[in-house]
Amino acid sequence: MSLLDLVHERGVLPRRAIRLATLLAELIPQQASVLDVGSGDGRIDELLLEKRPDIKIQGVEVSARAQSSFPVTNFDGQTLPFGAKSFDVVMFVDVLHHTDDPLVLLREAIRVARKSIVLKDHVLKGLLAGMRLRFMDYVGNARYGVALPFNYWSDRQWAEVERVLGLSNRMKVRKLDLYPWPADWVFGAGLHFVACYDLPGDFR
Repeated sequence: MSLLDLVHERGVLPRRAIRLATLLAELIPQQASVLDVGSGDGRIDELLLEKRPDIKIQGVEVSARAQSSFPVTNFDGQTLPFGAKSFDVVMFVDVLHHTDDPLVLLREAIRVARKSIVLKDHVLKGLLAGMRLRFMDYVGNARYGVALPFNYWSDRQWAEVERVLGLSNRMKVRKLDLYPWPADWVFGAGLHFVACYDLPGDFR
């Protein structure tokens, strides 16, 4: 592990995981069954279960990492291996921008979810936004062999996807405070959001 990886692992990931678990806990309905697409090492889900013991989590991963507190199923990165309306909530945490076509997984989420889609992702916005996002993605994921297509959407693109899929934006948080100052000024700075989308009426 390089020095940069070590700093990221010990100085960035713990705070980020706690903040995201806190934010996600506020968006997930009571007693919900949650499918976490791209559950990674399970760190955020484990913290989420501590904050919300009323929910149940099932993970899916292209290449599952070691974890023990909840079940994880391998999948092909495109088709979720579950039937229609299998979960109350489908969740994506920094997953969609790692795909060549995020719409594929979003449509799968609409198929599999009963109530809502909860997601954390990026917005391509601001000076040198693409460069900053690529740097964060590389540091956080390259050593795990995660695909890095750097597929970031602007606010306009996100709005168009919401319109096309008929998703109702129930809540969106843009100031996440994922990093300590001054890192958050550089790597936060409106580049992240957490949102909860209600499914279109035709799909409920």
